Amino acid sequence: MSVNLKNNEVGVFAIGGLNEIGKNMYGVQFQDEIIILDCGVLFPEDELLGIDYVINDYSYILQNRDKVKAVVISHGHEDHIGGLPYLLQQINLPIYADPLAASLIRNKLQERGLLRDAVIHEYNDDTVINFRKLSVSFFRVTHSIPEAHGIVVHSPEGNIIFTGDYKFDFTPVGEPADLYRMAKLGHDGVLLMMGDSTNAEIPVFTMSEKIVGQSIHNIIQSVKGRVIFATFASNVSRLQQVVEAAIQTNRKIAVFGRSMENSITNGLELGYIEDYGLDIFVDNRNLAQYNPESLIILCTGSQGEPMAALSRIANGTHNQISIQPHDTVIFSSSPIPGNTTSVNRVINQLLETGAHVIHGKVNNIHTSGHGSQVEQLLMMRLLKPKFFMPVHGEYRMLSIQSQLAQEVGIAKENCFIMRNGEMLALTRNSARRAGQFEADDVYVDGSGIGDVGNIVLRDRKMLSEDGLVIITATIDYERKQLVSGPDIMSRGFIYMKESGDLIHDMQVELKAAINRGLNENGNHINEKLIRDIIFETIKPFLYDRTQRSPMILPVLLDINKGVRPRQKVNN
Repeated sequence: MSVNLKNNEVGVFAIGGLNEIGKNMYGVQFQDEIIILDCGVLFPEDELLGIDYVINDYSYILQNRDKVKAVVISHGHEDHIGGLPYLLQQINLPIYADPLAASLIRNKLQERGLLRDAVIHEYNDDTVINFRKLSVSFFRVTHSIPEAHGIVVHSPEGNIIFTGDYKFDFTPVGEPADLYRMAKLGHDGVLLMMGDSTNAEIPVFTMSEKIVGQSIHNIIQSVKGRVIFATFASNVSRLQQVVEAAIQTNRKIAVFGRSMENSITNGLELGYIEDYGLDIFVDNRNLAQYNPESLIILCTGSQGEPMAALSRIANGTHNQISIQPHDTVIFSSSPIPGNTTSVNRVINQLLETGAHVIHGKVNNIHTSGHGSQVEQLLMMRLLKPKFFMPVHGEYRMLSIQSQLAQEVGIAKENCFIMRNGEMLALTRNSARRAGQFEADDVYVDGSGIGDVGNIVLRDRKMLSEDGLVIITATIDYERKQLVSGPDIMSRGFIYMKESGDLIHDMQVELKAAINRGLNENGNHINEKLIRDIIFETIKPFLYDRTQRSPMILPVLLDINKGVRPRQKVNN
């Protein structure tokens, strides 16, 4: 795989964010300069057993480290900034972000000991970042976090616009989108629009945050007991709405969860959250002194994360909060892909303990931060791009948005549904696909970064579905004798105490096969031969008897040398 980019062409590519929701990371390249746009993570689907995050393969950046000038961040959500600590561990690049995103990034880097060497610049609506051949400017959009921006990369061949995440909310919480600047960009000329396609399947306008704020107030006002309010910690606009509802209903707020505490602190410092001088926030260690009807517990865990505050409250392991009669739990969110099962589990636990639960899809207490078809069409009309590349979505979303682009007059041959790692080469009059580079998923779990590959995931899946059988045998290789065993141990396959006949039959089959192998192979007997005999004997035997194929792990001991080194598992 290789990229063929001519000297006069501007290259546009995605390292992550295409055919998926998350891992957003895009790039613009002209000659010896590359600008990276966002650096996110993806939350794993259920089948990625034991995986905490999925991040991008940064190989292309590392291979072109002398060309990469900056990472420019559109806003502070995890799917746009969560990968930065992993990237900066490998290469230290200057970061440009709005003040709120910059604050969230600093928190992340501080936790990992990376802040000291990081170079973080803050930008505003009027900032222009000039490099030798490329420059970057911004326009304000409306999203579910303050200070979200679209990014304009100015190149000699024309303007490349990355919309970031956006919707058109005419009654937003906070500053409205800069429609004038969008229209002016369209008037001046846009070579390529990279458009957020997340809600391309939804035909109607996305509900306004003002309606959500009114619903939050009405629900909290009607609740007679304690309110437990769970939402995304990064949704600072929603946090401000909770503060306003608390003031209007004469309640105090106790905050739980480290990320939530950080967001409240950052929001207060930057002015996106106001307590209006009423000391609305209280020490969460002193909850007993407050009447339940005067409290809102604001916490993390709206996605069912096992270690988040709400999950621990639901399963009874939180050291400060347990569900009380008349508690009302509000989920002001919708499950992101991969989290539906976890969210449902927490809801079930809360209901079992007696709480009243209101989910985000009920009573208008959550709205998307992404624009629907109507809003995507409006953005295309404002920007009027010559070429179009849908981003931030699964394939069906990219496909629908490409069709929408054609409806507003962008030629079909000028719409490009790309893949991660595929290069789009542009001039002011042309566009073509210019090759592919490596852009695979990289898995992060407790053991580290990239240590888990497809083979490990396959093994985890096999273990979770069919279990493990360990076969131990002691062999005298010099005398060609089976000294003891084979002994059988099962984990997650059968219950040993109730499977005596099956275990006995396994031992008989294996003993006969091993002895036969020892007798028939003369001087050619070795560990590999015995292992192959075990696999060839036991796998069809177990499948015939149980219709299952557990993982087989032979442990062979040489009476003269002890355990044979390097026990490789054959699946």
